[in-house]
Amino acid sequence: MKAALPYLLLSGLFALPVLAQEPAEEPITVAWRDKAPYHYNDNGIAQGFLLLRAKQIFAQAQVPAVFVQTPAKRIWHDFEYGKKAFCSIGWYRLPERELVAQFTRAFHVDPPHILLVGPKALPAIQAHKKVNALLADPSISLGVIDGVSYGPALDLLIKHSANQVEHPTVSPTNLMRMVAANRVNYMFADQADWQYLRSREAGLENITEYQFSDLPAGLERFIVCSKDVSSAVMAKLNRAIETRPPSP
Repeated sequence: MKAALPYLLLSGLFALPVLAQEPAEEPITVAWRDKAPYHYNDNGIAQGFLLLRAKQIFAQAQVPAVFVQTPAKRIWHDFEYGKKAFCSIGWYRLPERELVAQFTRAFHVDPPHILLVGPKALPAIQAHKKVNALLADPSISLGVIDGVSYGPALDLLIKHSANQVEHPTVSPTNLMRMVAANRVNYMFADQADWQYLRSREAGLENITEYQFSDLPAGLERFIVCSKDVSSAVMAKLNRAIETRPPSP
């Protein structure tokens, strides 16, 4: 009987059990919108300081991810309709967004917004000492990009403003051009947007950068994920963010 054992092993009658391997973790889709210099496409190459930071966070957290460029409205449409295994980067935290998504810890803090003022409007803007007084002036026009949030505090001020508020559906660059052409008196601008675009876009030279002491403080930006992303994954991302404190 002992002599027959090698034959039985070779014949498979005594085949050793094969341990089942756990399936590889499916990568999360991480969407980013075109918003230079945070995250943008330059001649087919994805760039931006916040995009790089987000990639480092997912890598450090050991959360597999595929980063894709997606229009902003499409991103929030996907959150609203429950797209699975889905995240996006660089968003402000707003109550309506918390209804459809979950947020990590903040991973970036903006400086306060500034005003960009058209050449003919500067004296009228300077006549006001506070931004609240400026927003109460019905003779002044304000350009606000349609569908864009400037943060809860500034959004509320704009909502109740007595200014002639226009809501063009344009990019930040095109709204800046409207200011430069005196089509609107002023706009609020993200400082990083302005510093990036002023050196690259023609026709913005006659815009004046202006600040008020009572402008709301700079806002935090977050990584946002669909509700199905597990608490374990969110915890991994938060731990990675904690080792890289929010950049100013």
